[in-house]
Amino acid sequence: MTDPSTPALQRPLPLSVRDALHAFADRMGGPALKAAATSWFVVAVVGQLIFVAYVIGFYGRAAMQGRFEAWNKVLPHGYVPGDTFGNLVVSLHLAFATVVIVGGALQLMPAIRRIAPAFHRWNGRIYLASVLLMSVGGLVMVATRGSVGDSSQHIAISINALLIIAFAGMALRHALARRIDVHRRWALRLYLVVGGVWFFRIGLMAWIVVNRGPVGFDPKAFTGPFLTFLAFAQYVVPLAVLELYLRAQAGRGSLQRVAVAGVLFAATLLTAGGVAAASMIMWLPRL
Repeated sequence: MTDPSTPALQRPLPLSVRDALHAFADRMGGPALKAAATSWFVVAVVGQLIFVAYVIGFYGRAAMQGRFEAWNKVLPHGYVPGDTFGNLVVSLHLAFATVVIVGGALQLMPAIRRIAPAFHRWNGRIYLASVLLMSVGGLVMVATRGSVGDSSQHIAISINALLIIAFAGMALRHALARRIDVHRRWALRLYLVVGGVWFFRIGLMAWIVVNRGPVGFDPKAFTGPFLTFLAFAQYVVPLAVLELYLRAQAGRGSLQRVAVAGVLFAATLLTAGGVAAASMIMWLPRL
């Protein structure tokens, strides 16, 4: 019997309630986790396609019109007169960014892998080559032209590029060895670190909207503790959430799956808010 002196919050739940919770988790854990992951992916793809439209509409249109100097309104030192090699690196970096975003989304769609495996393999080769070239280009840009922000942000960007190169190598290695499940995990990690710059932008715009202005950083110098945090969080946080998802997916704990599904649904709402903020403030006005 339960000790009447035991506080109510410390007493065990009635067996029937506990059984109902476990039954609910057993029935809904798997579907909820899948639905949450799918919801986040759909929101992310839509947001990344808006970003692609912005890159093409702003940088591509300026290039087609011969107004390369317009790049400097958004990308400091994006175009330097007379620096043919540097300008080429920046141009290729922007071009590969669009290829990578579209190609990465296509690689993760199960229907395409199932219906068109040959396309999946060739798109994967193009995707890996593109992310490698984009990452090397990013490292060259940081080393030769610098970037906005302070040294902490430059270090974070460089680590992001190195993670892309490392994860691409791991994804390729396991694909060649036909370890498909392991390859899938590294491909997911690669997809997230490739989206680091995109995560930074939606995170920054969401922060500004929530705080009704720049808080925790100097918008002119583009330095401050929040930007230092965000520079690392742009890939650390998504990778951490992914690890929770992979563990829940591989584990047998139904309650764990429900809990992680809740985390993913929250991440979906945050991502949607960041996409909306970035679209209205940064991307759509420049199209």
